[in-house]
Amino acid sequence: MHADNNKTAVLEAALLVLLGFLWGIPYALNKISLATIPPMTGVAARVLLAAIALWIIVFMLKCKMPSRRDFIPRVFIQGLIGCLIPYTFIAFAQQTVDSALAAILNSTTPLFVCLISLAWTRHEPLTFGRLFGVSIGLAGVIMIAGASALLGLGQSAFGQGAVILASVASAASVIHGRRLTDVAPEVTAAGTLTSTAVILVPLCFVVEAPFQSAPSAASVAALLVNAFVATAFGFVVYFRLIRTIGSMGTASVGYLKLAVGVLIGCTLMGESLTWTTATGLLAILLGVFAINQRQSSWTPSWFASKLAMRAARPL
Repeated sequence: MHADNNKTAVLEAALLVLLGFLWGIPYALNKISLATIPPMTGVAARVLLAAIALWIIVFMLKCKMPSRRDFIPRVFIQGLIGCLIPYTFIAFAQQTVDSALAAILNSTTPLFVCLISLAWTRHEPLTFGRLFGVSIGLAGVIMIAGASALLGLGQSAFGQGAVILASVASAASVIHGRRLTDVAPEVTAAGTLTSTAVILVPLCFVVEAPFQSAPSAASVAALLVNAFVATAFGFVVYFRLIRTIGSMGTASVGYLKLAVGVLIGCTLMGESLTWTTATGLLAILLGVFAINQRQSSWTPSWFASKLAMRAARPL
């Protein structure tokens, strides 16, 4: 039994790292696709193609469709807070917000999961290890992006507020995703992306002129990889992790994807790796490890009960 638990833990850790790579890839791919494809058009096409691919997989695998009546409303909510708001808000915010500051603000999802859990849902225990992991992981993000980026806080309130709202929406989506754990991850991912595409595709025709763009072959290739690999496969892994390691552990991918983006930039795009960046990467890895440690007895409630027992002892 202990060996099986260790194998499961290793598998989930591998899937979390894989999701970090899948969602870290778009940092580089977006630079290529956005060169000739308008931002909202690119997001709409990416989501639509990913949804089509997933429905093909769902029917090929003969996945069982959910019979619960609230499935469609739930995936629409999931698509709204997990895809539509984060994707569109960040796309527009990056027009006025420095990319380093946007990276920091966009990596606060684990922090907001903590705050939502503490103030409202209380769906998972907040151990000292998890709180330490959230803190040290965020510190690593700031080190990578550069602490000087924080000096830009307040200079573009609208854009920065949009990035923060996107992070809050992502935090809410990883918590809301727990309501869909009884459905196959492939079906949940397909439904979520379909609901997003239903809104985004018409919206991109209102905001932009998709047919007037002339995408290059490189932009189309980047868009296809982004759609089929990062988005379609990534969301299947995402919903599987919510089922197995919970919302806090899954949210820690917000730190990992930035680390992956930095590593891709250093290895494939010739960007330099400084000591500060390397230390930030180590801090992120430490933070993700601490967040995903198995729940131990070292929790605030346990600590408080021990203090109460000690105080009640006769002198």
